[in-house]
Amino acid sequence: MAITDWPADERPRERLLAHGAEVLSDAELLALFLRVGVRGKSAVDLARDLLGRFGSLSALCTASVDDFSSIPGMGPAKYAQLQAVLELARRALGEEMATRDVLDSPRAVRDWLRLKLAGLPHEVFMVLLLDAQNRVIASEELFRGTLAQTSVYPREVVKLALLRNAAAVILAHNHPSGVGEPSHADQLLTRSLTQALALIDVRVLDHFIVAGTASPVSFAERGLL
Repeated sequence: MAITDWPADERPRERLLAHGAEVLSDAELLALFLRVGVRGKSAVDLARDLLGRFGSLSALCTASVDDFSSIPGMGPAKYAQLQAVLELARRALGEEMATRDVLDSPRAVRDWLRLKLAGLPHEVFMVLLLDAQNRVIASEELFRGTLAQTSVYPREVVKLALLRNAAAVILAHNHPSGVGEPSHADQLLTRSLTQALALIDVRVLDHFIVAGTASPVSFAERGLL
């Protein structure tokens, strides 16, 4: 049955307009993006197929164009549209972080990091550089590693903070394993970076670990800073 044949109060678009996007499932939200299904499948059915094929919304959003296009009804044009939507979300959150104290908008920081790092097959270490009002000046990916390990050099983080005239930083990296718990090595690295940056009067406000679609783990909230 086509979505247009569904009762009005069950259609994703009508439900979104009446109650907000948060009431929709992942499949329903994806169906609104897809707009139409394929022969024998509604847009919601196709969305469920996509989520089943990739295992999660995060994995779908970070899929390669070839993997995405291998699904019947998908292709490079739809892939480009999806990546454009994701980039718009990143930029909107980036604007919020650049104009507001990040300590007053922790949701924006978490959402931006999740959009940026979740689903990557390799480990990435990033630094958000902040001004004296805790607004984001820039974000830099400093190191990229294998599935298991990234080598992070404190001197490179210090050089970057000096170059950007940062007053504070937020550190972040992902765990491709999907396990967000800080390791002993993560804690040692955070302590080392905090001490090195303190020598140039730059504060470390937090260190986030991004793992899958869960909310990034905050070292500050865990009392690890």
